Amino acid sequence: MTNYRLAFKPAIGLYGQHDPSAVLFEDSTPVFGVEEERYTREKHATETFPEQAIQACLDHRGLELQDIDRILLPYEPQLRGEITPKYVIDALRAPGLARKLSALEQTVVSEIRSRFLPTRQIENRLRRIGEPLPPIETVAHHRCHAASAFHPSGFDEAVVLTVDAKGEYDATVVWQADGDGLERIRTYEHPNSLGLFFAVVTEYLGYRMFNGEGKVMGLAPYGDDNPEIERTLRGVIETGVDYDVTDLTQRWGTGHGVSMLEKAFGRARNETPGEFGQWEKDLAHTAQKLIEETVVAIVTDAVELLDTSNVALAGGVALNCKLNQCVREAAVVDDMFVQPVAHDAGLALGAGWSRYEPGAVDRQTDVYFGPSYESEDIQSTLETNKIEYAEPDDLERYVAERLADGALVGWFQGRMEMGPRALGARSILADPRSIDSRDRVNRFVKHREEWRPFAPSMLESAAAEYLVDGRPAPFMIDAYDVADEKTDELAAVLHPADDSTRPQTVRADQHPRYHRLISEFADITGVPVVLNTSFNDHAEPIVRTPTQAIKDFYGMGLDVLALEDVVVEKEPTSSKQRRYDAEAESLRHAGRT
Repeated sequence: MTNYRLAFKPAIGLYGQHDPSAVLFEDSTPVFGVEEERYTREKHATETFPEQAIQACLDHRGLELQDIDRILLPYEPQLRGEITPKYVIDALRAPGLARKLSALEQTVVSEIRSRFLPTRQIENRLRRIGEPLPPIETVAHHRCHAASAFHPSGFDEAVVLTVDAKGEYDATVVWQADGDGLERIRTYEHPNSLGLFFAVVTEYLGYRMFNGEGKVMGLAPYGDDNPEIERTLRGVIETGVDYDVTDLTQRWGTGHGVSMLEKAFGRARNETPGEFGQWEKDLAHTAQKLIEETVVAIVTDAVELLDTSNVALAGGVALNCKLNQCVREAAVVDDMFVQPVAHDAGLALGAGWSRYEPGAVDRQTDVYFGPSYESEDIQSTLETNKIEYAEPDDLERYVAERLADGALVGWFQGRMEMGPRALGARSILADPRSIDSRDRVNRFVKHREEWRPFAPSMLESAAAEYLVDGRPAPFMIDAYDVADEKTDELAAVLHPADDSTRPQTVRADQHPRYHRLISEFADITGVPVVLNTSFNDHAEPIVRTPTQAIKDFYGMGLDVLALEDVVVEKEPTSSKQRRYDAEAESLRHAGRT
């Protein structure tokens, strides 16, 4: 008899503030998973209960809430009590008597709810979906991150490192993992948080916490070693295995830390995000250098202590692909697995897996857990909206030819990816060989800063040829250096400052149609790689539905839209065909004369 478990991450009350998601498990297998932002159309869906994601999970198998055997929540609110004194101190630091009293009241109310009514708010929201409610079980935040990293890794044993802004009371945790499960080895308690440290730098540079950290990572290679910046930053934090960043992070949020940096550097925070001088680039470079130094030191210490050279990572900080490269290249590390849904949306995966022995969980090879759409329904939508389309006999060949001719393509195929990376299901594609491709996608399609790099999807069989120490990398969450002799072929997908790249490798069993497309592009151009970025406009979540894809197609500088078996082009297909026929006739006439 199938056991159904529903794991979901709320973003309300005691359960965090961002990235709500839901995953339906059949026994130990996730059969459907999606982030709430794909429904709300607001990035990170802050302060939101994942009602639509939960309903989508139920609909996938035609279930009612009462059919679920158990609900799993990736927090244990009672553990917040471990740092209640710190919340009290933080409240007392608030300016003015009224704000002190308000902050203290909130702290007391949260403590009472955490201790005595940890799931009451969740139960009330679930009753809107259905009753009776299944049993509800809570699982500690960082344990969920750790299970999401180790259980699907394929490792028999490993060091697991979970790093984020904050769980219930912890910010960084080292785990020993083996066939018996997970054992906590070392805990760095909030507010000693690497995630908050990097968030402070992110906000100082003008971006937003939980949203701009990846941009700071991308900016870092444009910077240089700057002794003055490094000396100043090391003066307010300590790095290494015994790191301490609490001078910057002692207050929840980033306001205190940003004020400290303004005072330390004698410079106000950047008020024009995306516009940077060399000083700002050097600061990003230094912050990235210090977080890499610290995480590698923690990993090295744990590997030597636990006598295993396998490492698994999760938590929001593990989305930093340049950091992941440093860990993978560390002398003590032989193999590494990073959970592709490393941020809080991936907690739902970890909560579900945490209730099984690691050996009962299949190795994770993809993240195509979301919804899919039939070609017939897509055609009906196009016809209803009087949008002309074509059905090529060989869609992959046709799209590959258009890419080789320089077209920018929206690619909507199969089940949607879970997580922040588009991996060939909801992607925007371009020719990787020309810098012009990168610039056109940034300027006319993504409408974002022109200095930001793009990533490649390549055939897994080509990884060893194109990448230094190339190996399977199916999740676009690890950075690699590119072989010197191949940089000219990948001009559009190299980081302009250091010629690194963040690849996705593709096998036929992971996504057959995407693999065929890249293979056809290789047949035409000799390059088994395409530029791949997420199918969304600036500041919006990845598209979920054909209608969203069509809307973005017409609002962005794309040339071609491939929706399952059909193709839409900005120039009506019939007009394009007439033009091709006219050109062919002209050539034939010229030949006769």
